Amino acid sequence: MADYIYLLENRLSHAQQKAVGALRTIARESDATIFLTGGAVRDLTTGASVRDIDLTIQGDISRIRKGLAAAGFEIVGENAPAHQLFLTYSGGVRLELSSAVTVSWPKPGKPKYELGTLIDDLRSRDFTANAMAISLNEGSYGLLMDPLNGVADIENRELRLVSNYGFIEEPSRLIRAVRLMSRLGWQLEEKTRQRYETAKEEGYISALSAWNKGYELEEIFHEEDPVRVLRALEAEGWMEHLFPALQSAKANTASLSDLYTRQGELQMQGVLGHIAAIAFPLVTGKMSAGDVSPLKKLLARQGFVREIESLEARVKDFAAKFTAKEAAAPSAAWKLLHATEPNLVLATYFSSKSAPVQARLKTFLTESPNARQRIPYQLLTEMRITPDLPGYNELLDKLFFELMDGRLATPEEMKAFLEPYSPPAPPPPPNLRRARARKEPKARGKKKAAELDVEGSDFEGVPLSVAAEEELAGLETGLTEEGDLTGPDRGPEPTEEEPIEKVAPLPAKGAAKDKKAAKVVAEKKAPATTPAKAAPAAKPAATVKPAPPAKKAVPVKAAAPVKAAVPAKKVAAKPVVPAKKAPAKPAKQVIAAKPTKYVAAKPVKKAAPVKKAPAKPVKKAVAAKPAKAVAKKVVAVKKAPAKVVKKAAPAKPAKKAVPAKKVVAKPAKKAPAKKSRR
Repeated sequence: MADYIYLLENRLSHAQQKAVGALRTIARESDATIFLTGGAVRDLTTGASVRDIDLTIQGDISRIRKGLAAAGFEIVGENAPAHQLFLTYSGGVRLELSSAVTVSWPKPGKPKYELGTLIDDLRSRDFTANAMAISLNEGSYGLLMDPLNGVADIENRELRLVSNYGFIEEPSRLIRAVRLMSRLGWQLEEKTRQRYETAKEEGYISALSAWNKGYELEEIFHEEDPVRVLRALEAEGWMEHLFPALQSAKANTASLSDLYTRQGELQMQGVLGHIAAIAFPLVTGKMSAGDVSPLKKLLARQGFVREIESLEARVKDFAAKFTAKEAAAPSAAWKLLHATEPNLVLATYFSSKSAPVQARLKTFLTESPNARQRIPYQLLTEMRITPDLPGYNELLDKLFFELMDGRLATPEEMKAFLEPYSPPAPPPPPNLRRARARKEPKARGKKKAAELDVEGSDFEGVPLSVAAEEELAGLETGLTEEGDLTGPDRGPEPTEEEPIEKVAPLPAKGAAKDKKAAKVVAEKKAPATTPAKAAPAAKPAATVKPAPPAKKAVPVKAAAPVKAAVPAKKVAAKPVVPAKKAPAKPAKQVIAAKPTKYVAAKPVKKAAPVKKAPAKPVKKAVAAKPAKAVAKKVVAVKKAPAKVVKKAAPAKPAKKAVPAKKVVAKPAKKAPAKKSRR
């Protein structure tokens, strides 16, 4: 849904916004609620230009009538039974101000009006696209009210009757439907089209009232293209009921085309003039005076007739004022043109035959855009003159007038003109650089990581800082470099008041593995203070006899005899929590393989007497896993192939067994083994 607050502030012209603001003030002072209704809401929603402004108040319109003249409004017409006033405002703004009413039709074409609510008023209108309202009151400004879902018909570009009897109740809606279709390019909704054809055949237009006839005739001249609307009405036969003498063939189309061109040129410079009063003599150009006079009497708003008849004299007065010495400067002429009613400026530009007038108007149309383009916005920014400064728009206008008059021809002159408006330079920003932190000791080579936890080091048992751990992880993955997170500029230097926490320095690249090795060495050298309970010594394994060949398998050579395990008490280890005794299970036949990397050993199970190797694959020996101990070298045992084993390496005699969860076996040496096919 459209943001109607934005549309009200940006789609209405400056003069229209002033007129709406003045009426809002009058309504607020009179304790009345006011709404924007009718075609203005439709045009805002569709994106079309807002030609007329329709406003509705809840209550009697006489409550605010007295304040209209004081606010600058002129009443140019009135429909008393409908509680409706037709107003004009400075800048050529046309308005219709009415009370919210409930309408009933005792007879076709003869409505009866009673004061009611806004919703009652919307439900009494012609088409759903015109039955919407926008609140202009405090607290609900911009709120859309659409009780008949007119937005959906606007999206479908259709005209739908509010009431099924709309054409019978008010025959003028037949003419209004054709006029809106010609202007907007919409179509009638299917059921509305059927009712339209029925009303046309039944002759409902005969009940058209005189007031509605004059209103619809005047609306033709207020259209952007009156001749096109005339042709559409003639095609439907409605001009025979409105005014037969008014025909599109009698219009001066060449002059109308010139008028449209001049209107567009002025609109490009912000002069938004309407062509209604100027186009009237052109649309009726070939009509006789006897036909034009009764036509003027039929028009609903006689103020429009007075504007047509006084236009020529007003053009002469403005032309004399425009060619005076006071308006000789281009900037003075620009100010005069924008202070004058746009309709009068358009009429002067179109109908004046004075050469000086046309010359100054041409200068206005050419010099204004050139002066706008020469405004030095970059220089304004360099001199700290930005839109957020107070009086910025007024300064742009002064600069624009100086450029228009040719007084600022060089950049030096522009800079001298803008210097008084340039604000002082801001003070320099404070120095936010942090103090250099104390450099942390750096180790060199691969010994850096190993020296951190070595016994006797200053950082023994001290954990790495968070930054050092993150940088160490980044060094291992290659995402960071040394010093990125722990360099000298990464934090403030600690003061004497704050205690310095002792944190280990960051290890060098590739020092993670050496650190583990250093811990292993320290474990060996450290004396055991509280030895753990010794696990039962593993029984010496029997000599492995060659296994009988299974299928095409090569006989396995006998393995070397396994030495007896050494009691755990003789192995030096750091004090650890005593481990529970794990029952040893008989060990199965072990086939030694290539030693792998150092991994933690699993608890050793009790060895069983070695039997001859079965034909089935030999299972992998499970080593004892130490609890909170440093890992030593173990024999990595590979799983024997399922069917054929060509080569098996005899295992070396195992060393003395280590207590459960602490025993780490050394890797066995390679034995000559035959190649096997896996």
